[in-house]
Amino acid sequence: MIAPTRCRLALPAGLALLSALAPTARAEIDFTTQVKPLLEEKCLSCHRPDSKKGKLDISTREAAMKGGSEGASILPGAPDDSLFLQLVMLPEDDDDLMPPPDKGGPLPDEEKEILRSWIAEGAKWPDGVILELPKKTNFARDIKPILDKLTPEERALVKAWINDGADWPGENPDNAELTAKIHALIKENSTAIEPSAMAPYTEKVPAESPVDLEMLPIPGGEFVMGSPDTEPKRKPSEGPQRKLTIAPFWMAKTEITWDAYSPFMLSKDPRNKDGSKIYPAAGDKVPDLISRPTSPYQEMSFGMGKAGYPAICMTQHAANKYCEWLSAQTGHFYRLATEAEWEYACRAGTDTAYSFGNDDKELHKYAWFLDNSNFKYQKVGTKLPNPWGLHDMHGNVAEWVLDAFTPDGYPAGEADNPWNKATSLYPRAVRGGSWNDFPESLRSAARIGSTPSWKLQDPQLPKSIWYHTQPTFLGFRIVRPLAVPGAEEMHAYWNTANVPPDPPKPK
Repeated sequence: MIAPTRCRLALPAGLALLSALAPTARAEIDFTTQVKPLLEEKCLSCHRPDSKKGKLDISTREAAMKGGSEGASILPGAPDDSLFLQLVMLPEDDDDLMPPPDKGGPLPDEEKEILRSWIAEGAKWPDGVILELPKKTNFARDIKPILDKLTPEERALVKAWINDGADWPGENPDNAELTAKIHALIKENSTAIEPSAMAPYTEKVPAESPVDLEMLPIPGGEFVMGSPDTEPKRKPSEGPQRKLTIAPFWMAKTEITWDAYSPFMLSKDPRNKDGSKIYPAAGDKVPDLISRPTSPYQEMSFGMGKAGYPAICMTQHAANKYCEWLSAQTGHFYRLATEAEWEYACRAGTDTAYSFGNDDKELHKYAWFLDNSNFKYQKVGTKLPNPWGLHDMHGNVAEWVLDAFTPDGYPAGEADNPWNKATSLYPRAVRGGSWNDFPESLRSAARIGSTPSWKLQDPQLPKSIWYHTQPTFLGFRIVRPLAVPGAEEMHAYWNTANVPPDPPKPK
């Protein structure tokens, strides 16, 4: 990790600030559990005796303290004078930053503070301890002998479990106790509002760069869900039509944009694959404890635009966790819409193929789709809204809803506020059509289902629970029901994607 090209004598501003903010009373840093794993994972690949990439060797205490031609890299008791830490603290665009961006840098603030405190405490390093590269699992040596003991059916189950995220039972970061804390906050912040008094409002995402989320009131009422048999391009999954009653709620005026989603997605805290913090602290606030995405392997807008553009490629689980994160910060209960709520809001009192009528020649006024999108998504809210003021309900990006997708049509169920709860991870319902679709896919009743192929390009093994690398057409928007549900129901909404993996299909 250390390849100095020039001596750093001045203390970087970031390091000075970190020193000033360091806690005055805390437990001593433990080399074995805190420092050694960090050095082995982030530094040793380049800075060991047999590596040609780095000029310094940090595999032993003696080598690390010795340093190189620029002087000692670690000075016990003097973090501000330690070249090692100075290079770690450099700005992200500095060529000397260690580790460099292609090696996982810059380090999160928590890891920088661990290293700073360790050096300040004397850089204690037990005698005889040698750093070793993390052992990589070898399939032929380590895994195949285990799998060979299983039956073909058992191996198929293991493979399906890995493909669906390899959820390992343990301390679940998305537990009911955390939901109960958020529920108490929301109830404390809630005031009784009559449906007739519901009004538009703006919610600020209280993150590093606050973003305005415009929420519009959707009045409760009755409507007929699904398309009639006579509607052109109708599919069997859009029926049978049924009359439903929907309770009032607020809905986001547009899809969630990168401006609002990135502060959640790009967590400054290092995260385990399940989204929990690697280094939890006693002072963590509730929003910090909610599981959040691991860092993506690539730029997730795929060059189509960020500021003002819709966020894409998240899994339904990621969209649900965003709603929970937003709720914990604002004191208002947010979630994805049910499929019935979404179509009710899209139709906005109409019963035609689109919210503006039946003529798809008018679609270009209201939607971005294959004919006018220039093969990419566009900024939200730039087309005409539907009768209730909602933009992009037709096209731009398709939107996650809460329900399971039923390809043969809607199942019989409740007529009041129905929610077709999923019992398997695939398929989940997606509504609205996108920039990459023909007009018929943007009709108010049109729907599609998610599929494991949406993770085809995901380089991780097991596949990420946070990202779909394939559907650059997929985003989401949020709703806020007028009636605040109980903690148990709230937990179910936010964790609808936490279900057992789908059983393997017979060959």
